[in-house]
Amino acid sequence: MSDTSNVVEALYRSDWGRIVATLIRLVGDFELAEESAQEAFAAAVDQWPVSGVPEFPRAWIIQTAKHKAIDRIRRQARFGEKLESYALEMAGTVEEVSYESNEIADDRLRLIFTCCHPALAPEAQVGLTLRTLGGLDTDEIARAFLVPEATMAQRLVRAKRKIRDAHIPYQVPDSKDLPERLGAVLTVIYLIFNEGYAATRGGPLVRVDLCAEAIRLGRLVRALMSPRPPAEATALLALMLLHDSRRDARLDHAGDIILLEDQDRRLWNQQQISEALPLVDQAMRGVPGPFALQAAIALEHCRATRAVDTDWPQIVRLYDALASLQPSPVVSLNRAVAVAMVEGPQSGLKLIDTLVGELEGYHLLHAARADLLRRLGSSLEAAKSYKQAIAMATNDSERRFLERRLREIQTAN
Repeated sequence: MSDTSNVVEALYRSDWGRIVATLIRLVGDFELAEESAQEAFAAAVDQWPVSGVPEFPRAWIIQTAKHKAIDRIRRQARFGEKLESYALEMAGTVEEVSYESNEIADDRLRLIFTCCHPALAPEAQVGLTLRTLGGLDTDEIARAFLVPEATMAQRLVRAKRKIRDAHIPYQVPDSKDLPERLGAVLTVIYLIFNEGYAATRGGPLVRVDLCAEAIRLGRLVRALMSPRPPAEATALLALMLLHDSRRDARLDHAGDIILLEDQDRRLWNQQQISEALPLVDQAMRGVPGPFALQAAIALEHCRATRAVDTDWPQIVRLYDALASLQPSPVVSLNRAVAVAMVEGPQSGLKLIDTLVGELEGYHLLHAARADLLRRLGSSLEAAKSYKQAIAMATNDSERRFLERRLREIQTAN
């Protein structure tokens, strides 16, 4: 891949959400904004190797996309009445836009709240935001929801049409309307973070740009609801800070995964952990919600100076509360792993085997099952599960780790 192609790819990964959010505000149409942005990136691939990378690459993409949008509007008769006003609004030269961390009413925040309008189905709210703001492909979003790609594609199309046909406003709602959209907004932000924390596919496991964007948005939403932000908004920010604090210790120099128990904890970001600690305490007051319980679990890991110091019984108790409050097969899988740390691999394996039907296509179930079988000395069965996990893994770092584990047990026998 050429240097120019690397620049275009990096810009796409880091700024897709900013670019599309800006275009949606200007043209008022999700599909038109996305298609114009895609055409602008394609133009960059063709032109930048010849003309050179512009001084402000993001501004060039926005300007080019605007012209693409104008051309599309001209070709569509139904937009004829809007053409003149759009053309006048978009004719000016684009300057590099400043995105300050304390800028509440920015395009990306408006985009999240538009996507999370109560007129849309909850699964469509989250999926549409991940597509437009996070730049995730439809198959990546489908994996996050454990549904077929075709199903997710239909959801996204219907959601865009609903926004257009119902004239859903592109804005942050009034304070009285914030609570009913908060749950979906927080879920969206956390899914964006999760895609950055463990990328669905591609080379690097971690996408720092998405993690940073999710944390930034978490701060914005919490500030938007000050002076008394909801406990779950506080908990989500704490949860992301705690997970992100371990970033530098999660991979070796070759980009291969280092398990939590083997990480050099001196590399953990103590400043982020210290910031998160009082946030977790605030969120756990009263009746804790799902994000508060997850943040408390993450904090237990971060409190342990050594892996052997981890309070696994407390983590199991927190998972018990989480499973009661928000039952899901993935929560049950994580709880099973924690139980294995307290009661031994056999106990954890029994719990995991009850989840196979629900999580048959989830590679982490097979990876967890393989690890417990490995610990029990069942090498042949472990190898089968490792092979299943490898076949399903779409991230290169995860696949290399699983392949290494498979080689280790095959060599040992």
